[in-house]
Amino acid sequence: MIKDFILNNKVDMSEHTKALALIEKSRYILIVTHVNPDPDSIGSALAISNLFHENKIKHKVFNVSDDLPQNLDFIPRFDKISNQLPAFFDLIISVDCGTYKRLGFEPDPSIPLINFDHHKSNNHFGVVNIVDPMKSSTAELVFEFFKHNGLYITKNSATALYVGIYDDTLAFSLGRCDELTFEKTNFLVECGANPSEIANKLLRRDSLAKYRIIPKVLDSLELFCEGEIASIFAKEEWFKQTGAHNRDCEDALDMIMSIAIVKIAFFVRVVNGVSRISLRSKGKIDVSKIAGEFGGGGHFNAAGCTIDMIDVEKAKDIVLKEIFEVYK
Repeated sequence: MIKDFILNNKVDMSEHTKALALIEKSRYILIVTHVNPDPDSIGSALAISNLFHENKIKHKVFNVSDDLPQNLDFIPRFDKISNQLPAFFDLIISVDCGTYKRLGFEPDPSIPLINFDHHKSNNHFGVVNIVDPMKSSTAELVFEFFKHNGLYITKNSATALYVGIYDDTLAFSLGRCDELTFEKTNFLVECGANPSEIANKLLRRDSLAKYRIIPKVLDSLELFCEGEIASIFAKEEWFKQTGAHNRDCEDALDMIMSIAIVKIAFFVRVVNGVSRISLRSKGKIDVSKIAGEFGGGGHFNAAGCTIDMIDVEKAKDIVLKEIFEVYK
């Protein structure tokens, strides 16, 4: 039944067809996850990697850093991700890179690139662009690539895709998640993805340092416009004091967004020598426009950017001024 569903539902979508044609004629493929990769980027990349591995297609999954989120180490082939570029590759597949610079390196422009992404900020920088900002996640787009080309989804690829969809929809709680998303995840479960096991791996393996730094971050909370705008930050010294990683405090922003009166919230922390800004909103407030003012981008209700400074409180004031302009 599962095999029949995949193989008998081929849809001739030109970009999917072009992507498969490029893959089939390539000798060595580089799959690129974005800088500071999240579960959607890694899950999407590893779904494709497992497909290639199972079909003996030569490839490498690349991330510019060796600092990967270790709570994803249960996804098959996670240990194969490398920060070393191979000497030769004749095709690039980027996953979840909202802008070209999110690749983290400058590839040879003569090498064709397949661009899988769901960010509003994506400007279709590939020779093939499988881009749809209305989709819940890049993993959902990769699922459609598999399905439309009649590619068999094994348990390994199903697990990777489920992780991407689950995390990028905040456990199916965002508006981008619709009935078709649930149909796809149900299909992935039929293919072998285990929802309870995946949720436990993602949610119940926190470090002790996380619970030491989050109180400090929450204590930085400031509210503006009668509580409708909220800001938090993390100082570099707090990471040294607690031994925490910058990912250990990511949940703090979601906690702030859970406050009923808050409509816009943002979080400032230093990552790789610059202030990294994460923005969230509820309802009809487009934070991707705010991020865009600083060269960033993202989604309507979730976006990000960087400011070239290490003073997080000064960076906070700069972003706040821009939010006030939008929120008038």
